[in-house]
Amino acid sequence: MQKQPSAMEFFERFPDEKTAREYLESARWPEGILCIHCGHEEVWKIRDGKIYTCKGCRKQFSIRTGTVMEDSKISLRKWLYAMYLMTVSRKSISSIQLSKEIGVTQKSAWFMAHRIREACKSSGLLSGVVEADETYIGGKEKNKHANKKLNMGRGGVGKSIVFGARHRNGEVRAQVISGVDHVNLHSAVRQNVAFGSTLYTDDNRGYYGLFDYRRTAVNHSGGQYVVGDAHTNGIESFWAILKRAHVGTFHKISKKHLSRYVDEFVFKQNTKELPAFDTEGEDCGITAVRAFVAGMEGRRLTYKTLTKVTDYA
Repeated sequence: MQKQPSAMEFFERFPDEKTAREYLESARWPEGILCIHCGHEEVWKIRDGKIYTCKGCRKQFSIRTGTVMEDSKISLRKWLYAMYLMTVSRKSISSIQLSKEIGVTQKSAWFMAHRIREACKSSGLLSGVVEADETYIGGKEKNKHANKKLNMGRGGVGKSIVFGARHRNGEVRAQVISGVDHVNLHSAVRQNVAFGSTLYTDDNRGYYGLFDYRRTAVNHSGGQYVVGDAHTNGIESFWAILKRAHVGTFHKISKKHLSRYVDEFVFKQNTKELPAFDTEGEDCGITAVRAFVAGMEGRRLTYKTLTKVTDYA
């Protein structure tokens, strides 16, 4: 794993708002600032560089426009520091701790963290040798208040189901699914793993019939965990980190927002070999923060949308 820069190095690298803005500019537009309205390559900077005016269409925009940071009053330096903290914290950071670190209210920190998670979505199919598995996220029935218990048994009762696939090189895809039946698991596999790949799973009957893959199953229920090269240890190690974060950092993750938390940990897994940011005077190429900024492009998450009441059981 890449040795990450310290918080002291962060503040040395970004001592003020200007350096933070310049870094975000270079991350969003590596080849130079482009008008987000018409794509023109020449812009004027006004208001100390905070606003750009396109020389082509004459429309104005800022580094925040068209990203999850749009309309935010929080400084760019604090946004960068939040991205840094979410990158270097292996089991993430709670909104309460984030609020203390960057000096905003817990409500603002919670909204901010979810907007950053919105930029963490991964895409593209895994191919080659891939492990697939599913896990359950949620509180134990025995620990719930009497009026919250479903009284339907143990195990996965009342929990959310997350499907995951991990390439042997460490790259991960994961998503929340509604069941572990044939329909849901086949759909999840096809959305994340390319046809013809070698697929290693457990003995869950929901994986039966995946004839477009070279599938080998290990019989966990019979005490079998490795068959030659076939095992699901890699994806299970990813589940271990996600669950430790659930228990130790967040304590509770609602079903409504679970998908964003899953996206965050997929992003952290897929960028763990990258430095958090470039040190001054040194171009490291792609960094975790640059990947965050790339994921922010064209995405928007409003507080109203985030807190919209939805019927989640």
